[in-house]
Amino acid sequence: MPATEKPTPDQTGTDPCFEEAEGPLLDGDRAFTPGTAVAALSHRTFRIVYFGAFVSNIGTWMQNVVLGALAYELTGSGVFVGVIIFAQLAPLLLLSMVGGVLADTIDRKKLLVTLTIEQALFSGLLALVVLDADPSKVLLVAVTLAVGIGNALYAPAFSAVLPMLVPRIDMPGAISLNSAQMNASRVVGPVIGSFLFSRFGATWVFLGNAISYAAVIAVLLRVRLPNPPTTGTQGLHRLFEGVRYARNHPVVWRCLVIIFTFSLFCLPFITQLPKIAGDALGIVPKSTGYGVLYATFGFGAVVGALSIGSVFASASKPLLTRYGLVAFAVILVAFGSLRVAPPAYPVIFCLGAVYFAVITSLSTILQQDLDDAVRGKVMALWIMGFGGTVPFGGLAGGFLIERFGTSPLLVGGGVVALGLTLYARLERPVEAPAVTTALAD
Repeated sequence: MPATEKPTPDQTGTDPCFEEAEGPLLDGDRAFTPGTAVAALSHRTFRIVYFGAFVSNIGTWMQNVVLGALAYELTGSGVFVGVIIFAQLAPLLLLSMVGGVLADTIDRKKLLVTLTIEQALFSGLLALVVLDADPSKVLLVAVTLAVGIGNALYAPAFSAVLPMLVPRIDMPGAISLNSAQMNASRVVGPVIGSFLFSRFGATWVFLGNAISYAAVIAVLLRVRLPNPPTTGTQGLHRLFEGVRYARNHPVVWRCLVIIFTFSLFCLPFITQLPKIAGDALGIVPKSTGYGVLYATFGFGAVVGALSIGSVFASASKPLLTRYGLVAFAVILVAFGSLRVAPPAYPVIFCLGAVYFAVITSLSTILQQDLDDAVRGKVMALWIMGFGGTVPFGGLAGGFLIERFGTSPLLVGGGVVALGLTLYARLERPVEAPAVTTALAD
């Protein structure tokens, strides 16, 4: 900010929205190192929203993993599995910008509660659909799509709200924790979901997910959430407000270009992991060995995300991003060269750790100085890049593996990651004047 400009309330953390969260700060002493994950958890509102979201995300990943397994069990068709995954994730690419506009326009608490209820109802409907031993495939896709639409509209608002529940000084820790819970739920959810699916069937999994949304609803009804200041933009101009903001802020724009490129070209190995495990490593996808492989990758991602809010809390995030991209490239190529299973487990742990250390560092850079008036719209662009490109990258990755094998896919991803290190110049000029962006035409 300019030297003559006074800090705004939400830059200092003294806004009334933080009254409940600021207990440790009222005496003038910091009980924890600023910017760490522990410091973020010291804020009550953040803490209860965070753990409520964690419970709900476990339910979401229970449902996600079982939906794919159910689709394959019902049809034996990889195409239908792809259609189900597309119905789950494609709305993130197509509707996240709409969600961002809603997040920066209407009351965020009402928006989040409404969309959580929508997802809970359609997850419950999904449980009813699969009560039939031979459920309608069209209805299964339609209800899955409805859940995906709710998530696409919900995600930008939640991503915008969560870091604002702590003062800016503790935002890196909050972002690190959010990344960690996302990945921890990806480990815990599939384990619980697979157990319930094998013992009791898909209905109980989907019903369990519907019930898990109650944790988020209960938490949201108990807290006050910050709402953004208005920008004055009207009509369809609001839809592209985040794009205009990003284009006028080089660091924000570079973060978004990196996440789109990285997700599309470097991450297809995640969706193709069953194929890679089976063809290159001799690990049967329907085996305990594969489950441990996937869980090891997820656990590595949790460790990597938490490291940014703990061990590397005071380190330069732009520097961590560049070093992380180099390390990711090397480890990805090494993973692609393996032809036996035992070394794959430690290597994929390291791959997961570096992968999400890069993602968390990049997200921290993006959000640290983001204008709260457009935070939802810009985070919608982030979600489009991080989640919305997944089904397209996965489809392209499957085609490449069928034509050329597993190694070229992973080597290609490593080459792209190395190329991104040259583009990832994300430091902000120390003495640069503030950029004034006209948000309204």
